[in-house]
Amino acid sequence: MAEDALARLCDAASKVSAHYLVEEDGTVHMLVDEKECAWHAGVSFWRGQRNVNPISIGIEIANPGHEWGYRAFPETQMKAVAVLGAAIVQRYKIAPRDVVGHSDIAPSRKEDPGELFNWQWLARQGVGLWPGKRGRGAEKGRALKPGDAGDAVLKMQSDLAEYGYEVPHNGSFDEATHKAVIAFQRHFHPSDIRGTWDEACEAALAGLLVMR
Repeated sequence: MAEDALARLCDAASKVSAHYLVEEDGTVHMLVDEKECAWHAGVSFWRGQRNVNPISIGIEIANPGHEWGYRAFPETQMKAVAVLGAAIVQRYKIAPRDVVGHSDIAPSRKEDPGELFNWQWLARQGVGLWPGKRGRGAEKGRALKPGDAGDAVLKMQSDLAEYGYEVPHNGSFDEATHKAVIAFQRHFHPSDIRGTWDEACEAALAGLLVMR
């Protein structure tokens, strides 16, 4: 699996590359110099920036993926990601909220690293952000789902956009909004990635917004 990923990332014809590849056993391969642009993000958006390739460091984390036997990331691999990520964050003074996954920057196309990636643990190592206990939260029992519309949906869209996601601002829980919600859940609410926006999601996002 890692050999296939490495071959693809090193093949110019694939038009895909990353600065680093981290294998499941913790081995780290540097594939592109950090001073150079890698093609890891593709069509992407984060905090108003389109095409994040020129302003980011891409780390590919070996895993079969959702279509080929997706599984949890081994502790050894996570520790290697944490060490590598911490060094990059310190080197470039990267804000915690700007440590994101492919699904965050391209929710309509990407699912990785996915709901089994331990973002909470990684944030405790100083790489990324995880919501604290603060935040206003939604009214208990209230939930928004695809097809809904109105001020509550518009508020959800505005808050997601404020954090960094590309999401419509139309008050309609449409397909693009649904994919952005699932991307948020994969990162910050991995126990439920159905795309229904409930009080737990709203409280998590509110906590993130007060921490940034």
